[in-house]
Amino acid sequence: MDIKGLDYNTHRDKLLMPEYGREIQKMVDYAVNLTDKSERQNCAHEIIRMMETKVPELHDNTDFEQTLWDHLYLMSHKQLDIDWPFDVEAAEKFQEKPKAIPLPKEGMQMRHYGKLLEQLFEKLKSMPAGEERDALTYYTANQMKRNLTTWGHGSMSDEKVADDLARYTDGVIQLDLSKIKLEKATAADDPKPKKKKK
Repeated sequence: MDIKGLDYNTHRDKLLMPEYGREIQKMVDYAVNLTDKSERQNCAHEIIRMMETKVPELHDNTDFEQTLWDHLYLMSHKQLDIDWPFDVEAAEKFQEKPKAIPLPKEGMQMRHYGKLLEQLFEKLKSMPAGEERDALTYYTANQMKRNLTTWGHGSMSDEKVADDLARYTDGVIQLDLSKIKLEKATAADDPKPKKKKK
C-alpha cells in the first residue's frame, strides 16, 4: 500500500554503509555533485566529522581516520574528486566477505557426538586394557549420554551408550552395565536456555 507523501526505505536506494545512516549518505551525494573542488574538500572534512559521531567505537582502532576516509570513498561510489589525505586505493577490503570456515565433516559418523568424542573413540581403540582405559571409558560414556540428552537423538539409555561405544570402537570397548553405573543425564545439563511457558 502506497500512501502519498510517505517515503519508505523499501523505495529508496540501498545504503552502502547503513551504520552511518541515510542522512550521511545524502551529504556524500551532495558533496559529489558540488562543482567547486575547494567546496567539495571542505564538505568532505565536515562529513568525516559527522561520521565520527555515528561510529565512536572506531576511535579504539589505531587507523580510525584512514577507515573513515576509506568509508567515505566507498559511499561516494569512488566518485568524490578531492585531495584525499590518505591512500584510499585499498578501500574495497571493507566490502570483501570473509571466506567460509570449512567444517570437519569427513569421517563424522554421528554429528551429535561430535569430533572430540570421535577422537576419544580412536584413542580408546588403541589403549591397552587397564585402569587408565577404564577411567577414560567411563568419562567418555557419560559424555556420550550427556550429548544424547542435549541433542535429543532418540534413546538416551545406558544400553544405547554401550551399544554406540562398542560400535565406534570396533568392539574393543564393551561396557558391562551390570558393573558400571553411568551418571544420570537430565535436561538440566543442557547448556541451551529453555523458553518459559506462558
